[in-house]
Amino acid sequence: MADKLSRQAASDALPQWRFLLQRMHLTVRAPDTASAFAFVARVGELTAARGRGPDLDVRGDVVHLAVSTPSVGGVTDDDVALARDVDALVAELGLPSEPGTLTVVEIAIDAMNIDAVRPFWDAVLGWDVVARDDLQDPLRLGPAVWFQQMDEPRPQRNRIHLDVTVAHDEAPGRIERALAAGGWLVSDDRAPAFWILADAEGNEACICTWQGRDPLPG
Repeated sequence: MADKLSRQAASDALPQWRFLLQRMHLTVRAPDTASAFAFVARVGELTAARGRGPDLDVRGDVVHLAVSTPSVGGVTDDDVALARDVDALVAELGLPSEPGTLTVVEIAIDAMNIDAVRPFWDAVLGWDVVARDDLQDPLRLGPAVWFQQMDEPRPQRNRIHLDVTVAHDEAPGRIERALAAGGWLVSDDRAPAFWILADAEGNEACICTWQGRDPLPG
């Protein structure tokens, strides 16, 4: 089984891609919708010999690609090789990348007894249990739901907040815009792994990146 790369190694290996939540992501814009689907077809042909391709999503003239190896829970050298095949095609076609548009949203639920509340969310969502604290849409269309262990009740705070993971070089601008829109910084103690922000009424969201997390596993 291939070894999982560290976040830093994966990011360094693919400078056109961005590491978000254990996957490398790339978004490119084609001249038009027909060109976008033609690009996707070329990607399929290019990666067929590897027995697998990237996850693909087409929205008009925009194509989003993501690579990872689910069995190891992250990015491997095989994923890097596949992504570099895609990079060559992107360069050939002259497609611009748009890393600033990349956003992955997680829903975090604070819980005193995770084992008691997780089955409800699994049933409501109909998703797979990937790990003890993580529910993931098997089609990777919806946001992951994870459960944060609480040591004591916190009735003074909202019990659900959004984790918004962005490209590491997008985070400062995203935070600046949020603060300019009336938000406030709750904490940057764990930056650049994440910043805790809140809206005017105290509802919280964390702006998260891959940085500041290695050498922790996962």
